[in-house]
Amino acid sequence: MSKSDDKIDFGFTEIPRSEKQSRVRGVFDSVASKYDLMNDAMSMGIHRVWKDMMVTKINPQPGERLIDIAGGTGDIAKRFLARAAEVQKRRGGPDAAAIVSDINYEMLAAGLLENGGADTDINARIERVCGNAEALPFESASADVMTISFGIRNVTDRDAALREFYRILKPGGRLFVLEFSTPPDKFLRKIYDSYSFAVIPPLGGLLAGDKDSYQYLVESIRRFPRQDAFASMIKDGGFSQVAWQDYSGGIAALHWGWKV
Repeated sequence: MSKSDDKIDFGFTEIPRSEKQSRVRGVFDSVASKYDLMNDAMSMGIHRVWKDMMVTKINPQPGERLIDIAGGTGDIAKRFLARAAEVQKRRGGPDAAAIVSDINYEMLAAGLLENGGADTDINARIERVCGNAEALPFESASADVMTISFGIRNVTDRDAALREFYRILKPGGRLFVLEFSTPPDKFLRKIYDSYSFAVIPPLGGLLAGDKDSYQYLVESIRRFPRQDAFASMIKDGGFSQVAWQDYSGGIAALHWGWKV
């Protein structure tokens, strides 16, 4: 059986590998207009703290170029540019640049609409590109930083995506992956599981009109590799100095690695 014909997880369901990309696209097309609202509701706003912590770890600098994969509405890119601008005011240097790449046009469009339209200053500085994480339309050695937040678990071939990230980064470039993870503490894990399955899908039905998509999302978190296993995948993708940091007891984790 070829890799294209075998099975892969879609939440707790096994589907043909060839169908996952279109199924995931359908999920995010459905929830795009309410995506950020649901993130706030599901995490009680904590996802914003996690993203701020991620950008602090990235330490954006003037003149750096970020490519944010599965970047959706652009919240990481906006944070990156704002932090780089703060450093620029103190030390000078060229403007930083940011590209948001997402396979879902609806997610990119939602980011433009929620920020007041394409003519606002922040959107004028962010380039948006429709692209598949497994075969990205960017030149090799063209980015200083690559990020992906709450998106890698939805990629069909994660190993291929990690190889793409490595290819696109410049030597000395750095990768940061923020993703929901598995709390090491069994008691916290039990509470988190109960909350996820009892609260998040009904909340998705109430606020986004799509309970099924959020049922998939909570299931996909449970199917994602644990922290050490995903770190090994990043190393296998060619990265050095790979490490991770748990956020909120391991409900989320930030992984990083360098292209040496």
